[in-house]
Amino acid sequence: MAKKGRAIYLVYTDLADDAHDKEFNTWYDTQHVPQLKAIPGILDAARYVAVRGGPKYLAVYELGSADVIHSEAFVNRPRTELDQRMSPRVIGKNFATVLGEQLFPDELENADRGMAPVLQIGRMSVPEGVDAAWNAWYNGEYIPGYRTVPGVIYARRYRVVEGEVRYTTVYELESEAVPESAAWNYQREHSSPKSAAMRDAMTMAMGSPGVYKRI
Repeated sequence: MAKKGRAIYLVYTDLADDAHDKEFNTWYDTQHVPQLKAIPGILDAARYVAVRGGPKYLAVYELGSADVIHSEAFVNRPRTELDQRMSPRVIGKNFATVLGEQLFPDELENADRGMAPVLQIGRMSVPEGVDAAWNAWYNGEYIPGYRTVPGVIYARRYRVVEGEVRYTTVYELESEAVPESAAWNYQREHSSPKSAAMRDAMTMAMGSPGVYKRI
């Protein structure tokens, strides 16, 4: 059964009051994520905590399509008093969501793989005037090399259809040490002669790129 689709939904949260941390995490893990995973079109889900960057907590939902987030089953799902009280929109700060449609690669690949133990996620925007050249560089020269770095399970890019940025990149990693490795750093510096200028064109969201460990 496919666990990956053409879209992704990311929910970022810092808690406004850490006194709610235990109750929030218990609710999220035992009630909220199981409820959402039962909704048609949500193929898989997992939660992560930041080891670098932020916000602190991240929930990742793999979607068959972006339309799932606007479906009757998602929008009008039953909500208990605890659901309403623990909602990240209510209890959180620096709350942000990203709904993205897959931009790279063109096709679904290895769609039966599970949720990765570690993610690195970049959330970025670029000016309209460099958008076409920037995407050509990212898809054709930059991200393909990262897919060859030892410890990288997979890498995808998304065009954001709802959220504060235009694009997001999701690297699935075997461990949090991968972005610190010599091979990763070599790729960053030698992927393309255009890389320095293209990175300078990007505006990154607060806390991005973030490295997240599965919880």
